[in-house]
Parts: sequence; structure tokens; C-alpha cells
Amino acid sequence: MIKQFTRMALLFLSLFIFASVASAAKVKGIYLTQYSLENTAFLNQLIKNAKAAGIDTFVVDLEIPSKRYRENVALLKENNIRYVARIVMFPDGGTHAAISNPDVWQKKYKLVKHAIDWGAKEIQLDYIRYKSSQKPSAENAKNIHNIIQWYKNKLSGQNIPLQVDVFGVASYGESKHIGQNIKMFSQSVDAICPMVYPSHYWPFQKHYKIPYETVYDSLTRIQKQFDGKMPMKMYAYIELSNYHYRMSRAQKLAYIKAQIKAVNDANADGWYAWSPHNRYENLFYVLQNQKKSAE
Repeated sequence: MIKQFTRMALLFLSLFIFASVASAAKVKGIYLTQYSLENTAFLNQLIKNAKAAGIDTFVVDLEIPSKRYRENVALLKENNIRYVARIVMFPDGGTHAAISNPDVWQKKYKLVKHAIDWGAKEIQLDYIRYKSSQKPSAENAKNIHNIIQWYKNKLSGQNIPLQVDVFGVASYGESKHIGQNIKMFSQSVDAICPMVYPSHYWPFQKHYKIPYETVYDSLTRIQKQFDGKMPMKMYAYIELSNYHYRMSRAQKLAYIKAQIKAVNDANADGWYAWSPHNRYENLFYVLQNQKKSAE
């Protein structure tokens, strides 16, 4: 009887440890255009390679609902890949007229409803900002936050978490031009997704050479805004190359490794890799070799 009890106790302990480790797992995701998702042959190849590399999430654009989109989202579920729907709010940044117009918000929310009906686990809002040429004002971030709150209220009743993408510059405090304030947004989001691409930081030549430091500093600066007590998840967007400079394959691999290490060292909750044409061969190579080294 005692031995049986001991075995049961050990079993429950092992299950508890496994659950704890699983819950602490870092998100690893890639971005897909709607075109890539609807290209079934390409999607199946991506799924195969992503699973082999340990990728667990696909962030997918939804611009125009279609039957093929719905069918191929089902392929993600069949392969245990988490589907996060990316909704572009104001392409190239919003104007005062668009940002203050609830009809625009409602139009984009129709896409959100489709994504949820088709199995989206989370909604990610991108380009939720003013144009970069906007005059600086403390009201800009408040206006953007009003939209975020509106979406959060819509999604809360459906138990769907809300993610918001922000520019890397917001890591260092409020951007009064584009209207992004991470501390303010934290009141209404479940996750923040800072786009900490080294190619977007000035001076470009400096940050091109120090991808680790650029990403790590940006992420830890966000944490410092909350005295290290993050009230939401943080998934960093990383890039696979630097568009300002020609890079060899070896340089690209090192560039990717440095950013992933920075995300891990900053203790973020995971990362999403960005490739505008959805070419992830180098990323898969890096991840698969990291798995082999760990075995």
C-alpha cells in the first residue's frame, strides 16, 4: 500500500513538473502573409519545416476572408500550430480622421470575427499608430489607446487575448509622434509585441553590428518601465536580415542567433520572426542546429 502511494505521489509530482515546464515554454513563431497561407503546397512545406525546428505559432495576416484561408487555417490546428490572426489597422499609419472614426474600427473588427470563427487563439493588431509625420502630442497615445480598449472589450467576453505591435522606439518611452505608449497600453492588452529589428535603429551602421545589444537593451528597457514586474506578456519581433546591408549566409545565421539569444537573456515570453516574403530556411537551420547541440 505504501509503495503504491509512493508511486502515485511520484507520478503526480512528475506531471506537475511537466505542466510547469510546459507553461513556462517560450513562444516561437513566424509571420505569414495571407497569400502564403492560401498557397497550400507552400504552407504544408512550411508546417513540416517549422515543426521540425520547434516553431509552435504562426502569425497570419487576414485581409480578405476566403474559403481557402479557412480551410488552410484548419491545417494549422491539425498540426498543433497556434494560429494568431494579424490585423493591420492603419496601413502606413493613421490620420486623425481614420483613428477617430468608429466605422473604421468596426470594419476591421469584422476581420477579427472571421479569424475567431476559424480558430484564432489570439488577435494581434499591427500598424495601430499615427503616421510618423504626425505632430507630437500626448493626446496621440490616448487616442490609440481608446481603440485598443474598444477591441479589448469586444474580445474579453470571448476569452480571446489581445496582442498589440509597437515600434522599437516605444521601448524607451512614449512616442508622441506615432502615439504609442507601452505603459498606457498595458492597461488593455494581454501581450505587447515590440518590433525590435536592429535595422530600424539609428545609427544604422552601429546597430547592424550589434544585434544582440540592440534587442536586449530594447526589451529590458520595456521591463524597466514596469520596474521589472511585467503586467502582460512580451513577444519580441526579430528579423532575419538587415535590409540596409548586404549579408552573407554566415552573417545572417549569426544575426538570427544573436537576436534569439537576446530575447532569451532578456527573459521575454518568446519571439516572432519576420520575413516579408516568408522565407525561413535560415531560421529553421539555426533552430534545428540548436536542438542538435542541446541533445
